[in-house]
Amino acid sequence: MEEIVSKLVKRHKTNCPFTIARTLGIHIQFHDLGTNTRGVYYRKLRRRLIVIHNQLSAEWQRFVCAHELGHDRLHRGMSRFFLEEHSYFNPGKFERQANLFAVKLLTSFDEAQSGETSEQICARNGIPVEMHQFY
Repeated sequence: MEEIVSKLVKRHKTNCPFTIARTLGIHIQFHDLGTNTRGVYYRKLRRRLIVIHNQLSAEWQRFVCAHELGHDRLHRGMSRFFLEEHSYFNPGKFERQANLFAVKLLTSFDEAQSGETSEQICARNGIPVEMHQFY
């Protein structure tokens, strides 16, 4: 995963998930997704789409975009909806991997200072508190 993130950042010269997604041809839309869904990655034929809940804070929107970009890079051909409806496989593993991908991407230009905690690094990079555990 570190190699995938490193190549993305090096190739696009940024760790901004919105810029990377758009450069990769992934369309980004903002819609009301209700109270339980922050974002969705969807692939139909050759069109890729990230939908982000429009009521989220800017910090969460950025994280969700990075998370959904992680699904695009790590889980091609996999659909959470298909997994939940037609298999006994738990999609939680893929969600944790996408969270880890997002944290690695968003902290890719940053190095820990001496004596600095992981929470401080995550806060400095705009990672929501709930996701600090993935650093």
